[in-house]
Amino acid sequence: MPLTAQLQNAEDIAHVHEGILHSPFHRRTSALNINEQWVPWNGYAAAAYYADAHLEYFATRNTCAVFDVSPMRKYRFQGADAQAMLDRMVTRDVSAQAVDTVAYNVWCTDAGRVVDDGTLFRLAHDEFMVCCADPCFDWFQLAAIGFERLEISDISDDVAALALQGPTSCALLKAMGFTGIENCKPFQIVRFPYADGEITISRTGYTGDLGYELWLEPRHAEQLWDDLFSTGKLYGIQPLGDESLDMARLEAGFIAPDVDFHGSLHTVDLHHDHSPFELGLGWIVNFKKPHFTGRAALQKEKESGNYRRLFKLDIEGNKPAEHSILYSSKKCSQEIGYVTSAMWSPVVKANIAYGLIDPKYINGEIWAEVYHQKELRWYRKVARCTRVTKPFWSPQRARQTPPPDC
Repeated sequence: MPLTAQLQNAEDIAHVHEGILHSPFHRRTSALNINEQWVPWNGYAAAAYYADAHLEYFATRNTCAVFDVSPMRKYRFQGADAQAMLDRMVTRDVSAQAVDTVAYNVWCTDAGRVVDDGTLFRLAHDEFMVCCADPCFDWFQLAAIGFERLEISDISDDVAALALQGPTSCALLKAMGFTGIENCKPFQIVRFPYADGEITISRTGYTGDLGYELWLEPRHAEQLWDDLFSTGKLYGIQPLGDESLDMARLEAGFIAPDVDFHGSLHTVDLHHDHSPFELGLGWIVNFKKPHFTGRAALQKEKESGNYRRLFKLDIEGNKPAEHSILYSSKKCSQEIGYVTSAMWSPVVKANIAYGLIDPKYINGEIWAEVYHQKELRWYRKVARCTRVTKPFWSPQRARQTPPPDC
């Protein structure tokens, strides 16, 4: 049978949305965004910052702050083949993940290059939710070929979500009536009745501090926001924008897509994509489980040791090394890599960064060529970089169960 196509007039396609999208919390976030600072995220308007980025950032370290993660892409995997399909796609052992837990994961091409990273929620024996920053539905459909007892659905618009992060976050949730939330362990999922429905709370986040993510139906979104900010007045609650979150995640040692790595499906130039080993994610590549996409290439790469390294760097001085080129000596004669993320950390009191280093220079000296501006004049400084093996910020309360109230 010949392939035919029936074309429609664009004006008759009612489901095509034109313009920026608004999350279920937009009426609340827009009222607080006094500077009207927005950035696009998957077609949605996301707050860059509300009043002051540093004020919001300090809330994640001293009180608590709320970030709207509704624009994140969310996919449900359901059916008898769900576990087997995901085990074939991601690098971690899905069969070992317990129900009502969350696991950080990456999925790769056959060449072992990272497509994307995200969190895998096991909601039941045969039901999962994958959350990631960028759309991945097409890749998931391709990865599901051969698994017939499986349904994959995009539930991004069916789930509203907030990240509540900071040392008073648990105390606030207890004050809202979520009894027993203090017993929720890191990467665990708990559920509570809320309004005339249900709210799912996971002890997860992107700040490296004590924190939770709250998932519920969009129709209850504004009520949840109002309840959080009404009760949260006593707990120092603040809205959190993208700029503040980016500061917190760098201190926590987390990588960001399109900042620290480029997904392989969006890469045009050769070697501009990355493997999990290059990104310091070898700890979630499990060679003990059966075949998964990219396994052979990753095994070969690990055995060779010939791959770049993304290092955490402590850089001398206090001038952030944003967009800096890295060199093997103070003379800056041999280029060895570049900085992906950088900032002056207010809580660590250090000049921190991520730097991607070419393989033959991973054991040598690292120097950053830093340019900074003062009163419209540009200055150049060459700063020594020291490798750091642990997260810059990792307070004990982030791991304690039950956590302290402040």
